Amino acid sequence: MTETLTSPVTELLEQLIDEKDLIVYNDDVNTFDHVIESLIKVCGHENMQAEQCTWIIHYKGRCGVKRGDYESLEPMCTALLERGISAEIE
Repeated sequence: MTETLTSPVTELLEQLIDEKDLIVYNDDVNTFDHVIESLIKVCGHENMQAEQCTWIIHYKGRCGVKRGDYESLEPMCTALLERGISAEIE
C-alpha cells in the first residue's frame, strides 16, 4: 500500500492559492477619516497602515487591505459594506 505524502512546500502552495484579498475601492462619498477609522476597527489595521491604504485607494482606485481565507475576510467585507465603503473579496 502506498501512501501519498505532501511536502511542506506543496502544503504552503495550496494554502497560498486558497488565500483571497479584501479589496476596497475609491468613491466620491466617504471621507479619508471614515475609511481610516473603518480599516482600523474592521480590519485591525494600525493607524499608519490604514492611512497608507487610504492614500493608495485614493490614487490608484483600489487597494488590497487584507489577505486571508474567505471565511475570515467575509465578515470584514460585510462590515465595510455596512459602513458604506465599496469592498469585495477577490
